[in-house]
Order: sequence, then structure tokens, then C-alpha cells
Amino acid sequence: MSKLVIVGTVAFDAIETPFGKTDKILGGAATFIGLAASQFNVDAAIVSVVGGDFPKKHLDLLSGKDIDISGIDIVKEGKTFFWSGKYHNDMNTRDTLITELNVLADFNPVVPHNYRDAEVVMLGNLHPSIQIGVLDQMTEKPKLVVLDTMNFWMDCALEELKTVMKRVDVITINDEEARQLTGEYSLVVAARKIQGMGPKYVVIKKGEHGALLFHEDNAFYAPALPLEEVFDPTGAGDTFAGGFTGYLANTEDFTFENLKNAVIYGSTMASFCVEKFGTDRMETLDHKEVHQRLRLFKQLTQFEIKLT
Repeated sequence: MSKLVIVGTVAFDAIETPFGKTDKILGGAATFIGLAASQFNVDAAIVSVVGGDFPKKHLDLLSGKDIDISGIDIVKEGKTFFWSGKYHNDMNTRDTLITELNVLADFNPVVPHNYRDAEVVMLGNLHPSIQIGVLDQMTEKPKLVVLDTMNFWMDCALEELKTVMKRVDVITINDEEARQLTGEYSLVVAARKIQGMGPKYVVIKKGEHGALLFHEDNAFYAPALPLEEVFDPTGAGDTFAGGFTGYLANTEDFTFENLKNAVIYGSTMASFCVEKFGTDRMETLDHKEVHQRLRLFKQLTQFEIKLT
């Protein structure tokens, strides 16, 4: 089993969807990634920052899932990163209502010394300079570096993003971001261009329409599991990343064939995340439920084609 370093936000969210709204609740990319990865019994550590207003019960939740939290800096006089958003009726688009960087504005990540030799690094959605700073602290070259990013960094930190992309093995972005990054509408062409920027593997997330995995001239598609109700899509992409990297850290197999399995595991974990607001569903999820849903995924995707 490999060590897994997770870099990203541990934060507060306030969410409104057609199904209801919340006050400040637990959120953040690293939180969702960590909770998903914890299902795979990996030796994981979160590198992040919170303010003095961050409840101890949330830290206890993470450590209770056997996630190392020694890399979470607590700025006692500061306030925790806060994001508020409202989803439209289609649940695929949203409006950001409030973004308060707070302690994240001066975040200087420090990877715990006993995790600087980690085999797997998951760079959650943050400024590319922070992601580079984490890689610079690793004492050994990780066997797998996964990068998550978004269109905001393409708009305001493109050169730094291109720099960090040269040092990663996998990039996960959505279809809109892939098109913006490359200027190509075809996702096949876009993936090929992105591979030319550094990553060997490209994962393009398409929300309720599943995910695509590209490597050289090979491609793999995994559908999203059809769900009766989606209460809150917040964190689904990060939960996908947590399932994806957690599975790979557990199996220590970083081949294209095994990355296909990782995409399925990531999609499975994301299907749980959207069933309740925030992290609620991920907090109570157990291995039995995960295995049951994986069987559903298998039934959904496996079939024999009779050739005539």
C-alpha cells in the first residue's frame, strides 16, 4: 500500500439547490478527496489550512477516518476559506455567490516529513504555484502525481499551470475546461494536445454523462451511474479524484488497464457524494455499500455483443 498526499482546501460551504439550502457546512476539495480515499485503507495525509473558527469535530472526523491531519495548518487568528453557491434546476450549472479566501490567501503548504516520500500525490484544485511548492518538497519522485485544476487558473495563472502540468502523470478536468485549455472542440483532439503538455493520462469528466480516460492512442469511457435523485453536486469531482487516487494507492498498479478500474471506482464514489448535501453521505459510507454499488456498475457496463 502506497502513501497518499492530498493537497487542497478544507473549507466551509453554503449551498442552495432545487432541493433545499444549507448554512455553513463542511466542504473543501481535500475534505472530499480524503473521505473518498479513506474507503481504500490507504495511508493518507491532508495538506491544507484552516482558521481558528474551524470546529474540532471536523478535524476529528478526518482523523477518525485514519487520515493524517498533521499537515493541516491551523491559523488561530484567521478565518477558514468559505464558498457559497446556488445551483440551477439542471444541477449542471451554478452561480458562485460568495468566495472568501481568508487564510487560504497566504497558504504556504508544508508536507509532513514522514509523507515527503509518498508514492502518490493528489494535487487538488488550488493555485498552480501552491501545487508546484508541494512537489518541490517531495524527497523522492512520486510514482504517480494527479493534478486537478479549473478554468479560473487557465484565466489568471496559465503559465504556472503549464509549468506544473509538465511534472504530473494524470490531469483531471471537465470537458469545458479541456476545450478552453486547448482551443479544440473535439475531446479526442483536446486530450492529445493535453498529453503533449506533460500528463501521460488525461481524465475528462462529463458530470452526469460519465468520464473519459485517454493515454496515447487509447481511450476508455465510463458512464455515470443513473440516480433517481441528485441533491447536491458539490464535491462530486473531488470525490471522484479521491476514489481514483485511493484505489491506485491501494493497488500500486499505475498501468492504463488499472487506471480504467480507478475511473470506475472514482465514478462509484462520486455517485454517493451527490445523494446528500455536503459531506453527509461520505461521512457514513461503508465498504459494503461501495461493493454493492460497484456490482450495479458492473451490471450497467458489461454485456456481450453478438456479431452477425
